[in-house]
Amino acid sequence: MEEEADPEEQAFHSTVREYIIFLLLFGILYVASYLVLRTYLHKEKQEDKLDPDNGEATVHRVSLGMCTFALTVAVGAALLLPISILSNEILLLYPNSYYVKWLNSSLISGLWNHVFLFSNLSIFILLPFAYFFSEAEGIGGQQGLIGRVYEACLIQLMLAILVLGMAFVLCALIDKSQSAVELFFNVWNYLPFLYSCLSFLGVLLLLLCTPLGFARLFTVCGQIIIRPNFLSDVNDEYYAVLFEESCIRERLKTKSPEKQLNGQGRQARKVLESKLVALEAQRFKLNQQRRSSPVLRRLIYPLAMVLLLALTMAALLNVLQNTLQLLVGIKALPLSTREHFPLGLSSLSKLGLIGAVIEVVLIGYLLAASTVGLYTLPFLSGIRPTARNTPLTQLIVNCGLVLVLSSALPVLSRILGISNFDLLGNYGRIEWLGNFYLVLLYNVIFAATATLCLAKKVTNSLLLEVWRRLKLACTASLQRGALEPHRMLSPVGPRKSAPIRQTND
Repeated sequence: MEEEADPEEQAFHSTVREYIIFLLLFGILYVASYLVLRTYLHKEKQEDKLDPDNGEATVHRVSLGMCTFALTVAVGAALLLPISILSNEILLLYPNSYYVKWLNSSLISGLWNHVFLFSNLSIFILLPFAYFFSEAEGIGGQQGLIGRVYEACLIQLMLAILVLGMAFVLCALIDKSQSAVELFFNVWNYLPFLYSCLSFLGVLLLLLCTPLGFARLFTVCGQIIIRPNFLSDVNDEYYAVLFEESCIRERLKTKSPEKQLNGQGRQARKVLESKLVALEAQRFKLNQQRRSSPVLRRLIYPLAMVLLLALTMAALLNVLQNTLQLLVGIKALPLSTREHFPLGLSSLSKLGLIGAVIEVVLIGYLLAASTVGLYTLPFLSGIRPTARNTPLTQLIVNCGLVLVLSSALPVLSRILGISNFDLLGNYGRIEWLGNFYLVLLYNVIFAATATLCLAKKVTNSLLLEVWRRLKLACTASLQRGALEPHRMLSPVGPRKSAPIRQTND
């Protein structure tokens, strides 16, 4: 008879297994984040990389490592809620399976706690230090690497004192039950309070960028997927553009060099060059349409548009349902119950596994829309990263914005009622989620702005397409009407006599 395993030994093996899983997930996400950052990072000078005595290379590597760590945490924060929802459904499907015993409440709760801890570490310590360290030049007469470390630490210390002072003032204004002395020395409560304020700012930023992202995704999808041309022949358009492009090239060859031209000649040459660039882009696009399959060209784009519209309508209907349930009192506020959430007992959706998959898809769609809409905002469009041409400081700022958005994504999904999964770990300490009027107002504003953005996008596109079709139809009818009199007169009109042949008798 086999002896029962010691509970302490089981707890030890369970803890070791959880940390191994955490390290594997973190390693995979870290490598992926590093590859993404390398595709956007501006190419540095080769002399800086080859010189071992240069401090710029060390500063660059340290700052890039901190930035990669922050982006890894951001991706992990975005995957928290989908992983938790799917884990619950997997445990419901296979409750007694040996291969999913490692997937338990302790693992998911530990994952939430680690992401919460690393989010605070990245936002308040690593990213500011990486930015100041990359911009530092030295302080106190010390140049080189040590001087830059001193300068970065000094600036970050001053920033920390400023932020903690603001947090002390806000805590004193909000919670008047504690004395000023007790509140001043209770520093450990500042970080959860600061993260609560930061999550509130992130949710407000999501309120701005997510509805814009709903409309912007249609444009992005149209730029990526080849649009079908139902009323025109692609080959005819391609050869027409090719002929016009060759004509402009010949005109540019016959013109004199730019140095020998006057002001009007240079302006005309610039106009021709800009038109040539536009024609080259149009020819490249038409060439892609020519090479693609006609069936795929006519099916992929409409299906993608229908899928985006269906996802947007599903998200809006879910928000409207959540708003009505909050008004009636059927649904509770998204404040965490602060109890241990057992996985595998009941499904989080009324539709079971299908409903859970729909929730995960909607959360991913919200993440994509918020990321696209983030760089649509006027005051953030200038920091949009470009491949191989983004400086390190700009990448640090972008990683900070993405981390704020991804950390606020579980809170957003809970506020909008997309998922009923209770926020685990220290995410449940966000007290403002218990304010009924704030949550209700957020749902109403989100539904209204998303509806307006979507209606404006679809209505404008529809009106433009209807106007283009009417214009083509009117032009075709006018040309047909102008040709009909000539066709009627041609049979009875005078005919030219055939030339008389002269024959030699």
